[in-house]
Amino acid sequence: MAKKIVTDLDVANKVVLERADFNVPIADGKITNDNRIVAALPTIQWLIDHDAKVVLFSHLGKVKTEEDKAKLSLRPVAKRLSELLKKDVTFVPETRGALLEKTIKDLKPGEVVLVENTRFEDLDGKKESKNDPELGKYWASLGDLFVNDAFGTAHRSHASNVGIASNLESAAGFLMEKEIKFLGSAVDHPKRPFIAILGGAKVSDKINVIESLLKKADKVIIGGGMAYTFLKAQGKETGNSLLEADKVPLAKQLLETAGDKIVLPTDVVIADHFANDAEAKIVSVDDIPADWEGLDCGPASIEEFKKVLEGAKTVVWNGPMGVFEFPNFAKGTIGVCQAIAELPDATTIIGGGDSAAAAIQLGFEDKFSHISTGGGASLEYLEGKALPGIESISDK
Repeated sequence: MAKKIVTDLDVANKVVLERADFNVPIADGKITNDNRIVAALPTIQWLIDHDAKVVLFSHLGKVKTEEDKAKLSLRPVAKRLSELLKKDVTFVPETRGALLEKTIKDLKPGEVVLVENTRFEDLDGKKESKNDPELGKYWASLGDLFVNDAFGTAHRSHASNVGIASNLESAAGFLMEKEIKFLGSAVDHPKRPFIAILGGAKVSDKINVIESLLKKADKVIIGGGMAYTFLKAQGKETGNSLLEADKVPLAKQLLETAGDKIVLPTDVVIADHFANDAEAKIVSVDDIPADWEGLDCGPASIEEFKKVLEGAKTVVWNGPMGVFEFPNFAKGTIGVCQAIAELPDATTIIGGGDSAAAAIQLGFEDKFSHISTGGGASLEYLEGKALPGIESISDK
């Protein structure tokens, strides 16, 4: 990659500011999923091992009110990080000021500090989210070097990523490097055949991704809720299934342009209402009753998708094939997961979001070449967009 990575920096005895992505789910003060913290460990550990004085920044959720501050402190993250690193992590319960400055000044090589939620700065004019230049400059003044390892926010121009990087020599962390390597290669230099699988609820969320991947992939499999908009564009009855009526003309146009490049379900699992215990049956996509709704793709579709995937050398998957949160309607997502996981000699990538959650939840985490930590960032990268968080990192 053309950007500097952390190993290009001389970090010994330097204060290294690192933007991590610790935006983890917290319920009643307890972290319910620490995947993002675990993913950040290699870069933090490398900095510790190379005698850096490490200062970590991250956001957590959206902070709009004073009440949000009570629920969205990074204190539980500091505790969990300390356990994972097997060393003390000093938590500073503020985002600026004398305590933060003194704590950083007193740091010794190999010690770690975690700064309070950067979005606490959003209560006063969205200083973090709008990349307030003074805030970025202030944070940068606290350190000697900057490492950005938060791919999940790379599509946003914030004070804690672009703002700091604009004022300091910077580099990508190992997680960011991995994201760029896998997603960048898939987009720009895929080994062929290259198959893209897109699911999830809405066509409108993924129009640009669909259009971009249709130019680059050999086949694009479309499942999940968005498939019904395409089926409607083919003139089929979709019943009460999720449908974006205003996107039907676009779906029709994409089908006409792409020809057999787009692969749609041939059968679906329908239900009489939206619930796990609903009455369900498998029908052809030509036979969806007007008062039923599709909640998963059917067994014939899974077999068809498997055939399309045979021999694939690059696979990118974003979005579940059905309502995988309901066990009775998760078979399509499980089937696709298994089919991708069993491909020999293929680079297999999950582009973050719900499909990443599904793969991890279903126990396929170790079966993929790469599971992205960024939902929106992954989508924008797959569209071929330049991401400000990556662009702002110093070039080699």
